[in-house]
Amino acid sequence: MTQDLRIDGARLWATLAETAQYGAIAGPAPDRPGLCRLTLSDEDAAMRRWFAQACQAIGMTVTTDRIGTQYARLPGSDAALPPIAIGSHLDTQPTGGRFDGILGVLAGLEVARTVQASGTTTRHPIEIINWTNEEGARFAPAMVASGVFAGVFTLDYALAQTDRDGVTMGEALAQSGFAGDETPGGHALAAHFELHIEQGPVLEAEALEIGVVSGVQGIRWFDVVVKGQTCHAGTTPMALRRDALHAAARLAIAVDEIGRSDPGASLATIGLFQAYPGSRNTAPGEVRMTVDLRHPDVAGLDQLEAKLRNAMSALQSQLRVGMTLNLIWSSPPVSFDPGVLGAISAATQRLGYSHRAMLSGAGHDSVYTARVAPTGMIFIPCENGLSHNVAENITPADAERGANVLLQAVLDYDRGQIPANAG
Repeated sequence: MTQDLRIDGARLWATLAETAQYGAIAGPAPDRPGLCRLTLSDEDAAMRRWFAQACQAIGMTVTTDRIGTQYARLPGSDAALPPIAIGSHLDTQPTGGRFDGILGVLAGLEVARTVQASGTTTRHPIEIINWTNEEGARFAPAMVASGVFAGVFTLDYALAQTDRDGVTMGEALAQSGFAGDETPGGHALAAHFELHIEQGPVLEAEALEIGVVSGVQGIRWFDVVVKGQTCHAGTTPMALRRDALHAAARLAIAVDEIGRSDPGASLATIGLFQAYPGSRNTAPGEVRMTVDLRHPDVAGLDQLEAKLRNAMSALQSQLRVGMTLNLIWSSPPVSFDPGVLGAISAATQRLGYSHRAMLSGAGHDSVYTARVAPTGMIFIPCENGLSHNVAENITPADAERGANVLLQAVLDYDRGQIPANAG
């Protein structure tokens, strides 16, 4: 009978629209707002309260751990079994969209609503997780709460991270009211499923409905500081300057070349670029910037980092500036669990959706849960591949398809129907 269950697509879409009020900013149209819901902000706290109340309304218990991650649990028939988790995040980028991460949590809520309304009782509890600070937009690094859960970061390290205003995550947690008592990682997961928008153009370009995500490429984040000498714009000859911005601009060009060095695999991005002291008639003496390197394998990441270090060394000699490179986060490539992927593939095929296997270019909380539990991901298309953008968009039909795959895959896994990945 559970193979006949389907989520209520209209209800899911209405939930996505309702929750877009929390942190809404101008978007492409009045009915298509963007979102600024930074981790542990007032807007995030309001969204968290809505989520807890919505879960409690269908009989779920909601707990919070010491880094603010929320766990909403629907009981199963066997209390000795660990929960099957459906996890993602509700925080956004400063100019983010309505679906990145949010779809995964609210589709989990829709799965729980569907199971509860049908009178179905799963063997395992079903647990919907809202991971804290997945985006890393307010506190770096990204995916920090799932990283603490998996033992990659210590809780003390995470709580000590600061935003641009010098506020620590621990302080923000206390202010938000979401500093819970549970120890992160204090309970096991039977599996972790995550539904997410692709955040890229492949599914849309190939007119496919579902991506079965086999893994996530490796990522390294660096902070770079370039130091030269501040000087007057009108009195210092060009040949005598040690212009930090000029050197940083040359490095930015090198980073772009590094990103193009292994076509189809390598990626390199500068996301922040700040010059000091910030006066129009003063050549900057210091620039702070970030570098994001990505590649599907470790050897490729090593090569990208080596090229970055070589470029910095050459520019320091040529331009008489100092450059420091600080690795602040390294996430190695991840392969997801064949059993979870098998359940996702089988559900996709049974529902008759067109699909393909694919690798995620973006990091997700599933990267860390894969270290401690069988994990897999489902992608749906997003319009023009846009994400981290107020114009981020999906269709109601794609949201419904993704949530139905999620529902059926979780139910299959709960029943022990976990075939090897069918691709």
